[in-house]
Amino acid sequence: MFRKVLIANRGEIALRIIRACKELGIATVAVYSEADANSLHVQAADEAVCIGPGPGKDSYLNIPNVIMAAIITGAEAIHPGYGYLSERASFAEACEASGLVFIGPPPSAIEKMGDKAVAREIVRHAKVPVVPGTHGAIRNEQEALKQAQRIGYPVLVKAVAGGGGKGIRLAENAEDLSRVLQLAQSEALAAFGSPEVYVEKFIPDPRHVEVQVLADAYGNVIHLGERECSIQTARRQKMVEEAPATVVAPTLRQKMGEAAVRAAKAVGYVNAGTVEFLLDNKGNFYFIEMNTRIQVEHPVTEQVTGVDIVREQIRIAAKERLHLSQRDVQWRGHSIECRLTAEDPDNDFAPCVGKVKHLVLPGGPGVRVDTHLYPGYEIPPYYDSLLAKIIVWAEDRPAAIARMRRALEETQIEGVKTNLPFLKRIMEHPEYQKGNVSTQFLRRYLRNSAE
Repeated sequence: MFRKVLIANRGEIALRIIRACKELGIATVAVYSEADANSLHVQAADEAVCIGPGPGKDSYLNIPNVIMAAIITGAEAIHPGYGYLSERASFAEACEASGLVFIGPPPSAIEKMGDKAVAREIVRHAKVPVVPGTHGAIRNEQEALKQAQRIGYPVLVKAVAGGGGKGIRLAENAEDLSRVLQLAQSEALAAFGSPEVYVEKFIPDPRHVEVQVLADAYGNVIHLGERECSIQTARRQKMVEEAPATVVAPTLRQKMGEAAVRAAKAVGYVNAGTVEFLLDNKGNFYFIEMNTRIQVEHPVTEQVTGVDIVREQIRIAAKERLHLSQRDVQWRGHSIECRLTAEDPDNDFAPCVGKVKHLVLPGGPGVRVDTHLYPGYEIPPYYDSLLAKIIVWAEDRPAAIARMRRALEETQIEGVKTNLPFLKRIMEHPEYQKGNVSTQFLRRYLRNSAE
């Protein structure tokens, strides 16, 4: 096992990783920007190194500075968390070249799954269902129109290197496709450095269901079941997640889990990863992408399985075998996570900044809060708007919803505008309570609220 690990991240996920390291007896090194000098993760770590000014490109995305911080502090491994450098094959390669262990998958797996067109082809050959679409990136408008005609409208134009809902455009017909193609290519170039896009069939009103996998370096791959992440903003930012998914019966869970394991094996995956699917109203599921890192919403899986996923990531990176087989994985109860963000839902979820003047976080049985907030914390303008993850567990979904409603009522935060009232309204919505959700739920809900 490692003696010292550097955490190349900030906020709640940096704290989450530091806690896992401490429980494994591993010393920790935090890195921080000048804007994060007073952050909790800096205080919680055994050592801390400033790696640059506030903007992420100058600090948390500065590979030479992160690597140097690990070397001068004597860290043996780097945990990237999520976002920032977590899905950059070049960073994983730089770690290896510097004699450091990257706590994540091999660079080759990151690279293959990071190219959405390549990933589709790889999993399709592994007999994982994919949404009907083009085989690889399209070369020109004529090819896009020809393929869309073959697939049938409506179609989505998606960035090959995409993620986080960026670089995606809907085309209802050929005229639409000609219009949005260049927009999608421009957005893809700006967001991911590559204008390559592909076309796939638009699945109306689907659910977003993803499967957590764990894989060790000895060829053992298991899944920890699914999470439902259908409650998303128009920009496909997840807001509420839960496990298990309300419509996934044991037989379907087994099929999706086995497909996720095949996808992971197809790219030689090692460590924790998530295979994302769209699930239509007939129970058909289609591969979207694989996230080659820890997910923001991993706690709901931990709550229903009892598996500490971050701890497993570290053990796997230290060349330990998986501590459990597929037969050992059991699911118990129901878990829901609400993302508390500094965003204004009445202003298209625009990010907000400010100083936290008053803070009361929920507690009691079955409530977990992963956060970096404290009273007096100044929210920097440079980073993601996530403030806290409020997670509940109960014996079934109705009890979990009741517990989440109670937890949200207990939460008090003053000094910055948040989505807290919006989260409360979601939990109270009759259709959410019935489990009648899809990726269009928030769009439909917001439209009805405006009428």
